[in-house]
Amino acid sequence: MSRRCELTGKAVLYGNNVSHANNRSRRRFLPNLVNVTLMSDALNQRVRMRISASALRSVEHRGGLDAFLMAAKERDLSQKATILKKQIAKKLAEAATA
Repeated sequence: MSRRCELTGKAVLYGNNVSHANNRSRRRFLPNLVNVTLMSDALNQRVRMRISASALRSVEHRGGLDAFLMAAKERDLSQKATILKKQIAKKLAEAATA
C-alpha cells in the first residue's frame, strides 16, 4: 500500500536531518494518513478511503465527499476516487433531469 492520500495526492517527501555539527543525513517526511469511512450523499453509500488528516478537514470544510470530489482535479485523485467521482457526476446528472 503506497503512502499517498487518495484525495489530494499528498505523498512522502524527502529532506535532511541536520545535526548541531551541520552533519546531514537523509530522512523522510510521512503524510498523516488515516483510514476513514466517508458517506456519499448522492450514491447513498459508505466509502472506505485512506486519506490524509488535512484532506479529511478539507472534505468537511467543502460540505462532504460529493462536493469535494466534484471540485477536485482528476490528476490529484487516485483511480478509486476518480471512478467514484464519475459515479457521483452520473447520479447528479440523472437527478437533475428527473
